[in-house]
Amino acid sequence: MSALALATGSVNLGQGFPDTDGPASVAQAAARAVLEGRGNQYPPGIGIPELRHAVADHQRDWYGLDYNPDTEVLITAGATEAIAAALLGLVNPGDEVIAFEPYYDSYVACIAMAGGVRVPATLQSPTPEQPRWHPDLDALAASITGRTRVLLLNSPHNPTGMVLSAQESRRLAELAVRHDLIVITDEVYEHLVFEGEHVSMAALPGMRERTVVISSGAKTFSFTGWKIGWVTSTPELVAAVRGAKQFLTYVNGGPFQYAIAEALRLPREYYTDLRDDLRARRDLLAAGLAEIGFGVSATEGSYFITTDIRPLGEDDGLAFCRALPERAGVVAIPSVVFYDDKKAGSPFVRFTFCKKTEVLRQALDRLAALNK
Repeated sequence: MSALALATGSVNLGQGFPDTDGPASVAQAAARAVLEGRGNQYPPGIGIPELRHAVADHQRDWYGLDYNPDTEVLITAGATEAIAAALLGLVNPGDEVIAFEPYYDSYVACIAMAGGVRVPATLQSPTPEQPRWHPDLDALAASITGRTRVLLLNSPHNPTGMVLSAQESRRLAELAVRHDLIVITDEVYEHLVFEGEHVSMAALPGMRERTVVISSGAKTFSFTGWKIGWVTSTPELVAAVRGAKQFLTYVNGGPFQYAIAEALRLPREYYTDLRDDLRARRDLLAAGLAEIGFGVSATEGSYFITTDIRPLGEDDGLAFCRALPERAGVVAIPSVVFYDDKKAGSPFVRFTFCKKTEVLRQALDRLAALNK
């Protein structure tokens, strides 16, 4: 869809990458590292000490979690590699992996590469009685079998924008403990929560020893091209992830690791300002889409708004998105590509709001053509 946006001159509200860079001080830190010869050769396989210590400090300061930076922190090529290495390192052929549907697309490929069996836990779409995306935890519990190995979670969630509530998180933790499951939790949008509060699964009772926490600097600091991510967990689980990771990229992004180490030590006001700025952009896009006629549900976190096109008289999101560049000069993502259950995903379309305000306004002006 990004290629289609370029080819047609459309406004790209499809792929979730910012159209502005992150803090200049962080970019300057990367430049200094290059010019000073820090990280231009292979960094340590587990990541540079400065970044591992910064990640450990972040987890302690935000969630009260203590990790040993030498044995319980691993630096990866973004969260995507961390997800791949975790699944390849921890899932054996035939193991079942329960994951929220709609899925972030790499989950599907990585579970398949590990030889695992994907078991969908389909999120429930908003209704007048329950106006937010939410998991059916009774159905999820019923899907657990003797072959279930991993619970793969993502909150804030891509693509729906759901943030697990404290009650939902506790119920998931109870299920993981009761059935002795490993939990792999993708928390890359942890600092982009607009409604509610992010709960790190590892901070819940009985969860630290069974949870692999994944995050990255991409979304928090708006440097998605640097691909600096990390894993925090027990020494045994980190070793399993590292065993797969060393045969994927081995190492990456030496100078950028130094820069993200500095970024993680930015003051709390940075995170507050980032959240508030993106909340304002979310509100702008959500209000505009609703005025045009889309069904718009509350985005609690992440970069994305998932809309329902049925109020526009449409029900095929794939056809809608393929035609949208010509009809309105805007690109969006059909949510059906994130579903096994194509019928369930068909009427939904995802837009991203991590763009400049003027770009969002231009997109809304163009989408108004749908009413003509």
